[in-house]
Amino acid sequence: MLAEVVEKLKKTGLQAALPAHCYTGPGDVACDVCTGRKHKAVKSCLVCLASYCETHLQPHYEYPAFKKHKLVKATGNLQDNICPQHKILLEVYCRTDQKCICLLCVMDEHSGHDTVSAAAERTEKKKQLGATQSKFQQRIQEREKELQDLRQAMQSLKRTVQVAVEDSKRIFAELIRSIERRCSEVKELIRDQEKAEVSRVEGLLERLEQEIAEMRRRDTEL
Repeated sequence: MLAEVVEKLKKTGLQAALPAHCYTGPGDVACDVCTGRKHKAVKSCLVCLASYCETHLQPHYEYPAFKKHKLVKATGNLQDNICPQHKILLEVYCRTDQKCICLLCVMDEHSGHDTVSAAAERTEKKKQLGATQSKFQQRIQEREKELQDLRQAMQSLKRTVQVAVEDSKRIFAELIRSIERRCSEVKELIRDQEKAEVSRVEGLLERLEQEIAEMRRRDTEL
């Protein structure tokens, strides 16, 4: 059936004129049916073991015989999905041996092992990966929150320190001015006390000198 459809596609020239970006380029997977210049494959069939462009993929959507074929993203490594021993699709996953196997392998060397469909295992792996990614995202968000809080705390600390420095400068400046005023007042008080004491002593000296002079005068008169 596949050979007939492929041959029909080739003979009828179903390949329509497509934009330049639809042709294969570096790293692209080429359509296995296209003749001449190859179009870029959009899907690969794990049953046909072939890759198809948009045009040559249509029979897989239109013909009942292709309805159960497994289509995947275009890949150039289709043989990686085939059992090297039995030459059929690797559609079972052996959890015991941690590898993909075919249906015949299940009944052969993997008999009695813990097996599931490859699709189910992929779904489970995606689920586990999603859960792991969610945990990592949560941890990242927690760390980012901690980082943000730490930065805010650091900024708050810097502001507090700056305020404390400014307050200490103001307080010490006021203290210095107060000390200078007090020092000036004390100096003035000392000077006033000095003047008063000097004046008192000078008065005593003057009286003593007068008494001595008076006593000398009287002594002379005697």
